[in-house]
Amino acid sequence: MKKILLTITLMAAGFLMVQASDLVIESKTQSYTESENKIKFDGDVKVQIDDLKVVGESADVSMDGNQKLDTATFYDKPYAFEIKKNKKREVKANILKLSLITKVVKAQGDTQSIVFEGKTPVVVINADEQEYDTKTGIMTANGAVTILYKELETFSDKAKVKTDKNGDLKDIELMGNARIKQQGGNESFADNFYYNAGTKVLTAVGNTTSNALMDDGTKLVLKSRRQEYVQDKNIFNASGNVRVWYQDYYAVGPKITVYPNKEGKPNEVYFSGRSSITQGVRTIFADKIKMTMNPKDFHADGNTRTVIKNIGSGSNNNDEGIGLGL
Repeated sequence: MKKILLTITLMAAGFLMVQASDLVIESKTQSYTESENKIKFDGDVKVQIDDLKVVGESADVSMDGNQKLDTATFYDKPYAFEIKKNKKREVKANILKLSLITKVVKAQGDTQSIVFEGKTPVVVINADEQEYDTKTGIMTANGAVTILYKELETFSDKAKVKTDKNGDLKDIELMGNARIKQQGGNESFADNFYYNAGTKVLTAVGNTTSNALMDDGTKLVLKSRRQEYVQDKNIFNASGNVRVWYQDYYAVGPKITVYPNKEGKPNEVYFSGRSSITQGVRTIFADKIKMTMNPKDFHADGNTRTVIKNIGSGSNNNDEGIGLGL
């Protein structure tokens, strides 16, 4: 097996500081094509630069006009991984491109990234394309993106995942036609989601809809402009043209807070600001409304007003209705 040891100089963007890294490439055969300005490697190719290692069957390294190493490209479903303490990040794809200047890994075609804590997968990302910056810890995924994170499963057009220098998850951002599924059958839809792993708060913005599955199989449906779920406390907040459907209840208001029962299911919905709740032909308006699912009930408070539609209407046309007989 042949082995080549190359030392390259990396310039950190925005700083007048130079750091050197050893690039080690091992393979069964190596060749240089002057017309393509590439070094080619075939057969059991292994590459290492700092903590990053890449394994594949074939690869080539392109050079710029000054004959400096530029990009290493790996073919035939290569595998890249990085280990820091007890964290491991691995990337699989049809093609991997590693910039030797910026230390950015680009994965193309049937890509999958996994972050492990020990031997346990914590985050699993599948997408058409992924890009991982080894210096910033930012992973950007595009095209049919799915993410598994503990009890959350997400779907979106694009996603961005940030980790700290130790490989711990900082946040996840979902962009475009986003959807999140949780254990227990709950689902949320929005234009964009943002999850902060430190605060454990999930925020949804733009055309948001949440469906909460109750114990009896019925659904509590909430639509609004913005929604926020506080994972630790299991509390849900929504604001901006909030609409709630539950069985024959339909409620509207500017802002709500939802609290769970002992089993963790949403049970109490508090409307603040001028709100209304409709059941059949009856609509109640109030400054505050409390709606409960079990027992199914509601309480309105503050400047209450009740409207009952079509009362007194009948089949005759002689203009008779409720009155004092005058």
